[in-house]
Amino acid sequence: METWEVSVPDDRAEQRTCLICGDRATGLHYGIISCEGCKGFFKRSICNKRVYRCSRDKNCVMSRKQRNRCQYCRLLKCLQMGMNRKAIREDGMPGGRNKSIGPVQISEEEIERIMSGQEFEEEANHWSNHGDSDHSSPGNRASESNQPSPGSTLSSRSVELNGFMAFREQYMGMSVPPHYQYIPHLFSYSSHSPLLPPQARSLDPQSYSLIHQLVSAEDLEPLGTPMLIEDGYAVTQAELFALLCRLADELLFRQIAWIKKLPFFCELSIKDYTCLLSSTWQELILLSSLTVYSKQIFGELADVTAKYSPSDEELHRFSDEGMEVIERLIYLYHKFHQLKVSNEEYACMKAINFLNQDIRGLTSASQLEQLNKRYWYICQDFTEYKYTHQPNRFPDLMMCLPEIRYIAGKMVSVPLEQLPLLFKVVLHSCKTSVGKE
Repeated sequence: METWEVSVPDDRAEQRTCLICGDRATGLHYGIISCEGCKGFFKRSICNKRVYRCSRDKNCVMSRKQRNRCQYCRLLKCLQMGMNRKAIREDGMPGGRNKSIGPVQISEEEIERIMSGQEFEEEANHWSNHGDSDHSSPGNRASESNQPSPGSTLSSRSVELNGFMAFREQYMGMSVPPHYQYIPHLFSYSSHSPLLPPQARSLDPQSYSLIHQLVSAEDLEPLGTPMLIEDGYAVTQAELFALLCRLADELLFRQIAWIKKLPFFCELSIKDYTCLLSSTWQELILLSSLTVYSKQIFGELADVTAKYSPSDEELHRFSDEGMEVIERLIYLYHKFHQLKVSNEEYACMKAINFLNQDIRGLTSASQLEQLNKRYWYICQDFTEYKYTHQPNRFPDLMMCLPEIRYIAGKMVSVPLEQLPLLFKVVLHSCKTSVGKE
C-alpha cells in the first residue's frame, strides 16, 4: 500500500463507500475515501497524462458496474470530488509525494485544463525550459515530465496504427472509434541530451550476482507447443482457441517452475507464493510473450492466426474492451521492440512485477516491499551500467509494468470466444508494421 494512505478501521470498512463509484472503499487515497479501482484509475490517468473523450453529454452515471464505460466522466468526478493529483509520486511508484491528506478544491478552469490535456502540455513546456532543475534526483528519472503530451502523441505517432486501422476497416467495414485514438502510448524517449557526458562505471558485485541468479532461474528455451500448420489449411476458431490454451498452459507451467528457482524462494511462505502467482500469472505470461518468446509468438503463432478467418458474427460482436486491449498491446509491442529488452532486464522486470506487495491476502507485505525495492535498484544499477548512453532506459522499462498489469486486467473482461480474433489482429498488425521497418 502507498505509505501515506490512511486505511479505514476494520469495524467500519464495510460502511464506507467510494465517493467516485459507490464501491466498497479501502481507505483514503489521494485525499478522498475511494476504492482500489478508482485509486488506480486516477493514478494511471495522471501519471500517463491521459486525455479522454465522452461520447455523451459529460454526465455519465458512475457506479461499480458502469464506471469503466466512460473514462472521461470517471476522471472528471475524481477531480470534482477532490482527488489530489499533486500527491501522486512523479516516478509512479508506491508512496505519496507528501503527507498531506484530505480533498483539494480546484477551479472549473483548472479541471478543464486537465481534462483537455492543456495542463499537461504547460507542465511539459515548463520542464523542457527548466530541465536542469533536478536531473540528479533518482526520483525524477521517471517523472511525468519525461512523458509526451497527448497532443504530441497524436501528431507524431498516429502513423503507427495505420496497419491496424486498415486491418479493422478491411474486416469490419468501419474505422477506429475516435476515443481510441486518444489512448496514450509508452513511447517516452527524451530528445534532450544529459547535462553531463556519461561516465564510465562498474556494476556492483552483488547486483551482478543476483541478476545472474535471476537469469539462471529462467527457462529461455523455445516454447515446445507445436505451432506449425500445413499450407492451404484453414484454421477454425475452435482450433486456434485450443492452441492458445495449450500455449498458456506451457507458459504457466514455466512460471511455476521459475518460482522454485528464485534466489529469494526460501524468504517467503508457500501461501504468499500461491497468492502472488494466482494474482500475477497473466502479467508474467504477457511480459514473457512480448520479450523472450516474442520471436515465436509474433512469428510462428502469427503464421497460424493468419490462416484463421473470423466470421461476420465474430466481427460484429467484438467488444470495446477487446479493442482497447488490441491498441494497448500494439503500442506495448512496439515499445519492447524498440528497447530490445535483454534477458537480464526481463528477469528483473519479471521479479519486480511478481513481488507486488499490494495484493490482498499476503502475510508478509513489508518483506515483499523490501524484496521489490532490492530488485528495482538492481535493475536500475544494471541498465545504467550496461546502457550508459540511454539515460531514460530504466524509467522506460519500469513504465511498461503498470501497462502490462492494466492490459492483463482488461483481458479478463474480453469474452473467451473473442480471443482468437484479438490475437489475430494484434499479431497481424505487429508483424506487418515490423516488416516495413
